Amino acid sequence: MSRKLTDMTFHSPTSSVVGVGLTCHLRKSYKYDGIKEAVKQSSDTQKGHPGYTEDEIVSYDFNSDTHSFTLNPGVGIAFHLHTVKLTSWYDNEFGYRKRVVDIMVPQAFKE
Repeated sequence: MSRKLTDMTFHSPTSSVVGVGLTCHLRKSYKYDGIKEAVKQSSDTQKGHPGYTEDEIVSYDFNSDTHSFTLNPGVGIAFHLHTVKLTSWYDNEFGYRKRVVDIMVPQAFKE
């Protein structure tokens, strides 16, 4: 994975919302629209992880958001077919707690 992924996180004016810029160096070529569609489909089938929005948003919109992260494809970019930058947001506190509950509840009812 060396030199395949680079990231940058940035905090926002809210107390717990974080933005992430993830640059992916891909082995195969992909169109940005295909990557967006894959994440969008994943958000429909994998409850809570990830989220997807094409709305014009600000960091405050993600306070108490339950998704592991929400991709905002309008802010991302494809540099060429092998390198893309994806931008997503997440609530560092609330989203984490939601994932912990997702893990603990099935364990509590396990026989």
